[in-house]
Amino acid sequence: METQLVKSIANGDESNTKKLHIVMFPWLAFGHIIPFLELSKFIARKGHKISFISTPRNIDRLPKIPYEFSNSITFVKIPLPNVDGLPKDAEATIDIITSEEMTYLKKAMDGMEKDVTNFLENNCPDWIIQDFAQYWLAPISTRLGISRIFYSIVNAWFLSFFGSFENMINTNNCTSPPKLEDFLVPPRWVPFETKAAYRLHEARWMVESSQKNVSGVSDMYRNGVTIEGANAIIIRHCNEFEGQWLKLLEDLHHMPVLPTGLMPPIVESSSDEKNEFWISIKEWLDEKPKGSVVYVALGSEVTVGQSEINELARGLELSGSPFFWVLRKPSGSRNKDPIELPDGFEERTIDRGIVWKSWVPQLKILSHESVGGFLTHCGWSSIIEGLMLGHSLIMLPFLVDQGLNARILQDKGVGIEVPRNEEDGSYTSDSVANSVKLVMVGHDGNIIREKAKEMSSIFNNKELHDKYIENLIKFLENHRKVKN
Repeated sequence: METQLVKSIANGDESNTKKLHIVMFPWLAFGHIIPFLELSKFIARKGHKISFISTPRNIDRLPKIPYEFSNSITFVKIPLPNVDGLPKDAEATIDIITSEEMTYLKKAMDGMEKDVTNFLENNCPDWIIQDFAQYWLAPISTRLGISRIFYSIVNAWFLSFFGSFENMINTNNCTSPPKLEDFLVPPRWVPFETKAAYRLHEARWMVESSQKNVSGVSDMYRNGVTIEGANAIIIRHCNEFEGQWLKLLEDLHHMPVLPTGLMPPIVESSSDEKNEFWISIKEWLDEKPKGSVVYVALGSEVTVGQSEINELARGLELSGSPFFWVLRKPSGSRNKDPIELPDGFEERTIDRGIVWKSWVPQLKILSHESVGGFLTHCGWSSIIEGLMLGHSLIMLPFLVDQGLNARILQDKGVGIEVPRNEEDGSYTSDSVANSVKLVMVGHDGNIIREKAKEMSSIFNNKELHDKYIENLIKFLENHRKVKN
């Protein structure tokens, strides 16, 4: 680490009580922006000022924040430069279709450097809490005397999988790029038994992320340089669940690793009660037996192919279980092809299934007593929401960290992964049906269902996770750089 942090003395040092100015700067994906915003709210409640940087269109698409934050959270709109290859008005991952366009989005974000620098020079914040992509921030913040933290919105085993920041930086050297087989087994630097490894069809994506792209650097290089330039890492994890990975992160990077806890969201009891969508959904759920419904949702950014939709639909039909399936395109998607279900599917399942093609209050559905299982893409936020409510998981991972999440959680006994073809990642209706049956009604699924219920004592322990946030805020208050 280039910067020496200065810890203040508790006895009357005014820096302990000084209100901080913290810049939050997430990657241009709503799966990152929303967790950054939630953390901002926790920090703002302690009286600190937040400047939240993103592009104009992304900020305009955020849910309205409560009035209590009107004086403490300021949104800073910084335009995204035009880049050849990036579609017009594309400012987030939900606005793009191809992996090539994703690399142009990163290149465009790099073009925000000048305007971000001007904002930092004019406002002199105490901290920057940043995402993985903005690897160019470290030298700027060092020059300006601003402390910085890398915030990983995913869990500790995913970040640990790539090794030290030196290892990540070295992947940009094309003379020794990572190979497919490197991702098919647990990394050599993990000193304990683990099931964390990628399947062959997933590993190809990981190899691609370690290669230079049109932005001039690889994704792993961005991660590595960002961590190298940070004063600490914060991560959505806790010691009570797979805590050994936090210790490994500290050993790999030789810097403080501060868990935020799992930050379980609060199930609002009244905000949606008069919402016509929720009224209709609740009436349907109320008619179903307790614990009988499998809730199906594959996240806001997963693009599921037509053949995959067909197999999933047939699998749900074959399972015999009641289901509530949220099937909609990501908001702002440019893919105009209609979502099609197998002929006659909705008619054949009308008595026990519903396919919902617009927004839903996911937490309220998951908290309904008729829901007993969650068929999920294994995004970390969705896992937390499912396990905090004690639901066993039917896991169908697609991208990035999701495969590792599925391996770890199946090993913990709280769900099962839908079997796929190792080579191409395809799955069949039978594999879906058998997985749903096992978790929802099978005798062998009793242990899974019980373990998932037990896990809610950790995942839904608000007092436990609030303490992690309090410790993080104390760190920010006590370890900011002292400016001359």
